[in-house]
Amino acid sequence: MMIRRILTFLAVALCQSAASAADDNQRFEITPIGGYRLGGTFEIESSDASYEIQDSASFGLILNLRDREDTQWELLFSRQNSEARLEFGAGTQPLVDLELQVLQIGGTYQGQGDKVRPYVAATLGGTRIKSEADSDIFFSGSIGVGLQIRPLSRLGIRLEARAYGTLTDSNTDLFCRTGPDLSICAVRVDGDLLTQIETFAGVVFRF
Repeated sequence: MMIRRILTFLAVALCQSAASAADDNQRFEITPIGGYRLGGTFEIESSDASYEIQDSASFGLILNLRDREDTQWELLFSRQNSEARLEFGAGTQPLVDLELQVLQIGGTYQGQGDKVRPYVAATLGGTRIKSEADSDIFFSGSIGVGLQIRPLSRLGIRLEARAYGTLTDSNTDLFCRTGPDLSICAVRVDGDLLTQIETFAGVVFRF
């Protein structure tokens, strides 16, 4: 409920800024992105076991609306298909298919430059994590640094490294599994901060 309220508030603010931008002839940007996301650990409550998210490719879309000369509103969607490995004792442990979908809104601050501009970005929103057993939505945020390369006025390249933080809780059955050696359904994920790093590149279309 809290995530929905935050996203609704930010969406309204974005729409109001869009109306103002239209009057000022400010430009929109659409950036399809492809990258690689690393890291992420779910600790198991009252146990030495944990689920380690495997590094894998990611893809998504970023929408930007210029607010001022050096600032933009930003809407980010990023998706990762991966697997989580149960780290518990010795030997090979089973893998669990995972899908992580990030939807966040925030903004960017750009430095000076004609053809190349450094920038920082920060967003807040939600992360939906889907496993073989269940799916859940958690509050999340991200911060990134990057470069925009602008060879043409309406076409560019975006290069970025971004850190994600997702607030998980113990009321989820994402890793509910049973077996002869271990009953994971009887064990909850420990409430913690799930952190990941993503590097990506995208083609920027401006209009």
